[in-house]
Amino acid sequence: MTKDAGRIYLSSPHMSGKEQQYVDDAFQSNWIAPLGPHVDAFEKEIANYVQSAGAVAMCSGTAAIHLSLRLLGVGKGDTVFCSTLTFVASANPILYQGAEPVFIDSEPMSWNMSPVALKHAFVHADNTGKLPKAVIVVNLYGQNADMDPLLALCNEYNVPVIEDAAESLGATYRNKASGTFGKFGIYSFNGNKMITTSGGGMLVSNDLEALEKARFWATQARDSARHYEHSEVGYNYRLSNVLAAIGRAQLQVLEDRITARRTVFERYYSELGDIDGIRFLSEASYGRCTRWLTALIIDPTKLGVSVDQVIDELALYNIEARPVWKPMHLQPLFKHYLYFVHGDSSISDSLFNNGICLPSGSNLTQEDQKFVIACFKRAIVQKKP
Repeated sequence: MTKDAGRIYLSSPHMSGKEQQYVDDAFQSNWIAPLGPHVDAFEKEIANYVQSAGAVAMCSGTAAIHLSLRLLGVGKGDTVFCSTLTFVASANPILYQGAEPVFIDSEPMSWNMSPVALKHAFVHADNTGKLPKAVIVVNLYGQNADMDPLLALCNEYNVPVIEDAAESLGATYRNKASGTFGKFGIYSFNGNKMITTSGGGMLVSNDLEALEKARFWATQARDSARHYEHSEVGYNYRLSNVLAAIGRAQLQVLEDRITARRTVFERYYSELGDIDGIRFLSEASYGRCTRWLTALIIDPTKLGVSVDQVIDELALYNIEARPVWKPMHLQPLFKHYLYFVHGDSSISDSLFNNGICLPSGSNLTQEDQKFVIACFKRAIVQKKP
């Protein structure tokens, strides 16, 4: 089985053709230095798209999480609850602030934060007299977490929520935009996300005063003075005008990108969904999943093959596939921190051990996807009775 074309990536950048026009404008106007009119416009356009009161463009989603924690007063000795099944960028900013993460398991339907595990964590924290300063809820693979029970728990204990929507721009929960349910929401525009600025992120909130403070900190906390005056620690966290120009063009085609990725998922599901031993991440009834990545579970006892073996087999045909995120509580960096499970055993461990993400880009051609499916079927050798 061979294919002449190049590597099939998991999720590669997808340009619309309009980006060059916006970038040319930045060059012609000489707004090359950080900040500028495209940054201002991009912030307004994102805020309008998700129906948030305001937004601040950042150099990364990680920076947006970091400033969210600082805005909430998280500091040394504090604890922050965080989804365990996520990329490390969700949790690293907790350490930046000198705080300690407490990791929360997934629930089996959406793979996002489990309200059951969150309740266990809150009860334990309340009993020990150390409630968290914040809860970071991560929305995985283009699907929003079930926010109603999560927010109810956080409100019961009066703890603010940061919604890490790095992977879920364009998703919805009960007809409201993903990333707009907490005190702060963050999006990522990394090269593999729904839209990209090559690298970048956005902080959104209905608290305009807090956003203005974040904007101040992100611009090296420069005081209003003729000379360079600094009274607080600041960061070089702002998005450049050139990258914001790319983002503006990308945002215009976001709905098309969502449609394309959902079509990619449907093709996979149509070809593989009936195979005994395969279970796809299902779309929750409460909202739209963008299908940022097509993720599924392999049952090795039924298929006679492991996730690693499938990934290795696909790699032989120049196809990129990856395991589901390795949970934070299993990472060497975080293995000494508390972790609360959903039930009798860890859901996130099981998802990591048996989960795989297949090429899902909005620019994945039908021909390439057929090739991926054929190679995947070749890799899964079903056991004979």
